[in-house]
Amino acid sequence: MLKKYLFLTKPGILFGNFVTTLGGFFLAAQGSVDFLLLLITLVSTTLVVASGCVVNNVIDQDIDPKMQRTQNRALVQKTISQSAALVYAAVLGLLGFSMLWFFVNAYAFGFAVLGFIVYVLFYSLWTKRTSIHQTIVGSISGASPPVIGYTAVSNEFDVAALLVFLAYALWQMPHSWAIAIYRFDDYKSANIPILPVARSVQRTKVESLIYVILFTAVLNGLYCFGYTNILFLMIFNLLSGYWIYLSIIGFQAKDDQRWARGYFLYSVILITVLSISFGFSYHSPAPHFPIF
Repeated sequence: MLKKYLFLTKPGILFGNFVTTLGGFFLAAQGSVDFLLLLITLVSTTLVVASGCVVNNVIDQDIDPKMQRTQNRALVQKTISQSAALVYAAVLGLLGFSMLWFFVNAYAFGFAVLGFIVYVLFYSLWTKRTSIHQTIVGSISGASPPVIGYTAVSNEFDVAALLVFLAYALWQMPHSWAIAIYRFDDYKSANIPILPVARSVQRTKVESLIYVILFTAVLNGLYCFGYTNILFLMIFNLLSGYWIYLSIIGFQAKDDQRWARGYFLYSVILITVLSISFGFSYHSPAPHFPIF
């Protein structure tokens, strides 16, 4: 039973957000890591994300049975009740938000609230079923954890936090669309109007390339403003250059699903390596360009 509750939190998503939170924290720390603050930030953010994922499971009970990859979820199989799941989500959320408020700061707490509200209300309850722009909406919640990590250290929202927020949001567009191409039949069966299903795979490939280029341009701003060093510039542009290459060869792919699977996996590798690289790619002394 414990395993069923664990999978309600979507461990894959938890890991991804754990890594991006770590990246934001490393970038702001500039080589001087407060390990207790890091631990509290990672645990609290993970709890908030887990709460949102459990609520998403509750909301998606109507479409999960229609998708092969989700039809065995605990709420679909009735091995966990809806009321138990909601109590579980409430406990996770209360713990996470409380830790951020009392032990981190108001900035981190605020971005956690933003991410949670967007994911649960604007994405899961609304646009996921109704709009082709669902991925843009969802990207806001996905870009919140690295900013939580960053503001936990900086205690302000500055140019670096803005660039991180924009870049991680842009990254999620081709990342999410790759899943939708790979799992095209699932999304079509559930009548989810994500771009490949609502328009076409070819259009999705074009827009994915555009977003990868935008992602690359925005995150290079960290070096331009002096937040990162030349090592970051080299690592990041090598990673992004290969992602651009994968985007381009996708137009000649004979098997779209096979290409999309590799494209998705590379996006995960890229964001993981990128986030970890912030631990040794900082520029000292750090610049100061506060926004609020």
